[in-house]
Parts: sequence; C-alpha cells; structure tokens
Amino acid sequence: MAPRALMIQGTGSNVGKSLLVAGLCRVARKRGISVAPFKPQNMSNNAAVTADGGEIGRAQALQAMAAGREPVVDMNPVLLKPESDTGAQVVVQGRAAGRLWAKDYSGRKPNLMPRVLESFQRLGSSADLIIVEGAGSPAEVNLRAGDIANMGFATAAGVPVVLAGDIDRGGVIAQIVGTRAVLPDEDARMIRGFLVNKFRGDPRLFEDGYRQIEEHSGWRGFGVLPWFAEAHLLPAEDAVDLSSKGGDAGFHIVCPMLSRIANFDDLDPLGAEPSVRLTMVPPGEALPGDADLIILPGTKSTRGDLAFLRAQGWDVDIAAHLRRGGQVLGICGGYQMLGRMVHDPDGVDGEAGSSEGLGLLDVETVMAGDKTLARTAAAHVATGAGIDAYEIHMGATTGPDCARAFARIGDHVDGALSWDGQVTGTYLHGVFTSDAFRAAWLADLGITAGGMGYGARVDAILDHFAAHMETHLDVEGLLALAAPVGEAR
Repeated sequence: MAPRALMIQGTGSNVGKSLLVAGLCRVARKRGISVAPFKPQNMSNNAAVTADGGEIGRAQALQAMAAGREPVVDMNPVLLKPESDTGAQVVVQGRAAGRLWAKDYSGRKPNLMPRVLESFQRLGSSADLIIVEGAGSPAEVNLRAGDIANMGFATAAGVPVVLAGDIDRGGVIAQIVGTRAVLPDEDARMIRGFLVNKFRGDPRLFEDGYRQIEEHSGWRGFGVLPWFAEAHLLPAEDAVDLSSKGGDAGFHIVCPMLSRIANFDDLDPLGAEPSVRLTMVPPGEALPGDADLIILPGTKSTRGDLAFLRAQGWDVDIAAHLRRGGQVLGICGGYQMLGRMVHDPDGVDGEAGSSEGLGLLDVETVMAGDKTLARTAAAHVATGAGIDAYEIHMGATTGPDCARAFARIGDHVDGALSWDGQVTGTYLHGVFTSDAFRAAWLADLGITAGGMGYGARVDAILDHFAAHMETHLDVEGLLALAAPVGEAR
C-alpha cells in the first residue's frame, strides 16, 4: 500500500511550519501511526548529523524525535547552508555537493528534483504517513519555475497541501487570500485548506475574519491555533528565533550572534538551567561586562565571522572579560577563532588565505576539503563524565594547548585548554544535551544543575504541543486529508 502524505506550506517564513509538522508527527504517533517528517529543501546553518554520517536541518531532527524515529538524510534531501549573503554550500542527501551563488541556484534546482523524489519514495517505504514541510511561501510565484520546495514538489509528488498563516505578524487575511490570488489554478487545486497559527487572546474574536478567509479563498479552514508559550524552549532552526533566556540573576553566559552562526542549539540545554542566565548579544551591542562565561558558537564561515567579530569590537570585550578573570569556551568555528591563525589555502571556507585568530589558545587551524561528519561518544577529560555529541566541521586544529584536551574520543583527543585554564575549545557539538556531563561541567564552575533531563523536557514539550493542536485544530480532518502518494493531483 502506498504511504499517505500531507504537506504544510506557509504564507511566509517563520509562520510556524516546522513546529506544526513536529506536532502532527507526534499526534499521528500517539494514534499508533507509523509517521515520518520530510522537507524537500531547507536553508539553515543549524544542522544535525544522522547515524550514517550525513547532515540534515535541525528542524527535521526534532520532527523525527516527535515521530519516534531515528533521523535519516532522506528526511531533508537538499540543505542549503549560507556562507555569505549571496552564496551557500549545497548538501544533497546528507553530503556536501559544492558551493553555489544564489543567482546560479535556480538553474540547478530542476536537476535536484529527481533526488528529492527519490528520498521521498524511499522514506515512504518505511512509513504509513509522511508529513511534509514547505519552505518560504508558495506565493513567491517568481520562484515557481523549477521549484522543489513548495508547489513544485506538491504537484510532482501528488501531495495535498494545507496553508498556514501567522496572525501574530498581522494581516493574516491578506496572507492567505493573497496567496490564493497569485497562485496559478494548477497549484491552487493542490491546497485543500488553511489554518491560522499563533493567535493571542480569545480565538472567538477572529470568527468573522476566519469566515472571510473561507469565503474569499474557497478553502476549508482547519482551525485557529493559539500561541504556544513553550515553543521558545524547543531547538530553534533560524538565527532570527534566537533569544536570551533566564532572569536577571544566575551564572551569566553570554554568546555573540555571529553573522553565520551555526548549530546554535548547542546552547539550549544551558538556557534551560534554572541557575543560568543566557544572553544572546546581537551585532552592534557590546558583550556585557558582568559575564561569567563567553561562548563563541559554531559558524559556517570561520574567517568571515572572525572579521565580523572584530568589526563589532567583540575581540576587545573578550580580552577585557579575561582580564576580569572570566572564562571563554569556543565550539567548532568558535574554537578555531580562539587560536593564533586560521589557514585556508584552498578556499574551502571562502576566499583562500589566512587570518590572524584571537590568539587566546596556542593552536592553529588548517582548513581541509573533507568535512568531518560523525556522531561521537566521548569522555570529558576534567570530570570523566560521558558525552554524546556530534562533529560537523572542516579543518584540523593543532598546537601545544591541544596537550590539555577537552575530551577523549577512543584513542584520540579533542579540543584544547589554555595554560591558565580560562580558555577552552572543542569541536564537539551538542555536548550539553548529555545531562550527566552538563551537571558535572556546571558543578566544576560552582553551579548546581536542576530540573528534568534536557531530552525528557523536549519530549514533554512535544507532547504538550500535540495536545494543544488536538484541542484547537481539526486534527482528525487534517489526518484524513492525507492522500496516498500521487493521488492528490
């Protein structure tokens, strides 16, 4: 029997598509349905590593968790990882497939559709239901030719669509009705209905607007979903969703928001700690002087963000922080920045050349063409605590400070520690999701960890969101709408 599929598209970016797909996956799982998430094309520097050593968007990893499945590369066959305002690395079925400028990508998209459909069909062989997430908006009809992310995929695969609008940003009637107005009839026929997301207040106040959307679009409504307050506690996919967490007290961790910040969900478990205050610092603002720890996060462009960091004056702030006795932790690209030099002789991370690092660790990095992609079981050298992490980086870092390692991985070591113990670097992502390590690491800093385990907390929030959808949306109607693959045309 062919699997059934349903696609959630949005009237724009950040309308909540990723979470809606995760919620529907959890709803289906609770009904005993074998379900899997799928996103044909994603654009994000927040990636997850699959068990087979590929990479997909972090949102699809969260959706896989909601579905009770192991993440696989077929859940996100095309991932675009921006390296600049006009260029991105293209990852196809989990593997880097080169770098493209934005102006050239539209010409390549038709060649990617067979790979997208291949992954979709393969995923369908292991699930009874596939919940598909669109990207951006189908109203961007100027991008329709060769589209693989929205209506191009829906029509090629024969998957019915529900359109989600975001009332919190205003103009939701125009969002949905306007989308209907600009869509060609072939695409509009694929859309079976709509839902309104992120409503604050009493949904009954929107009943007249809801009826107007139904009247002007001709589409069936599946409900109005109120604002879900716990959403900010789940891993964010886009850097625009990053926010500070905690009150005005507690151990103060500060993270500068680099222009190509990547894998920033590394910080989420720390932000969830009741004794920790996490501050995300946007460009143009100084790093707070009361910081206890500064974390330099991952980045998709180490040398580019090193220059960006200096342009904000953050290098001066970091030096002052260390003079006050503060701590610094660099993760992946942030680790590379902490060294004396970053060399990129072949231009694998941007323009070929070398950049002077911050000089806070006695190490140097040489970029290499092969990307390291692996899930990793490690042990923290200082505390002996076990770490479940992953690696996703280019380059190798060596130097005297590597003799004081951060972690041991089998028969080799990772990371470095400065002679005075103030500066630490590691290539390992996701280390703070390991509850025992996080507790030991915080204890070493004089902080007591609290609350439930991080993974259990995320899982509980997914349950809460599924119940939220059950209460306010016609989820039975949504699930019934899912059609056998290829039959919705």
